[in-house]
Amino acid sequence: MNDNQKVHALQELHNQLNHCRLCLEAGYDIFPRAIISGGMGASLMTIGQAPGITEKEAGRPFNAGSGTRLFKWLSLAGIEEDWFRATQYMTSVTKCYPGRANSGAGDRVPTRAEQQLCRPFLDSEIELIDPRLIIPIGRLAINLYFPTKLSLAQVIGTQKQVNGRWIVPLPHPSGASRWHQTESNRALVDQAITLIRQHVSDIFPEL
Repeated sequence: MNDNQKVHALQELHNQLNHCRLCLEAGYDIFPRAIISGGMGASLMTIGQAPGITEKEAGRPFNAGSGTRLFKWLSLAGIEEDWFRATQYMTSVTKCYPGRANSGAGDRVPTRAEQQLCRPFLDSEIELIDPRLIIPIGRLAINLYFPTKLSLAQVIGTQKQVNGRWIVPLPHPSGASRWHQTESNRALVDQAITLIRQHVSDIFPEL
């Protein structure tokens, strides 16, 4: 597949995502709007868990507080937010806002069935974009690449290669999460940032 064909294929994939109703048809009360950003030519890809309420309202990944913290971390790796949003690729395990949790505390975590319904789209995004570095953010995204039996403390600050691509996970940057706020876990986040910075320097020596 040449570059023009890949661009067309990605546009068609985005069109399919915007018209997807698989979760609604399966009985899940989601807000059907794919929240992704980026196009061909990206070397870096972030994979979040699922859009939150502010992402749904703004129409872009990692908006508001979580995005502020995420890009504060990434800035330490030499990544500027405006540049990243304009040139790189941001997606998630499931693409649509899943709605509020039944408890009313926060957003609902997509079920395993919803994740499976959306997985072919994610696989196609990764194949078409072919990023050199993938940053899975949060437990659902991390579980795509690391065994679920491993704790966050066992995977944050580490890296692995999958199909020739480097994978460097980050915890979810939510302000409600206490995990990244402890001293020991902040040190692990710092290790992850160092790894990301090394890859960014290799991929973009001009930055």
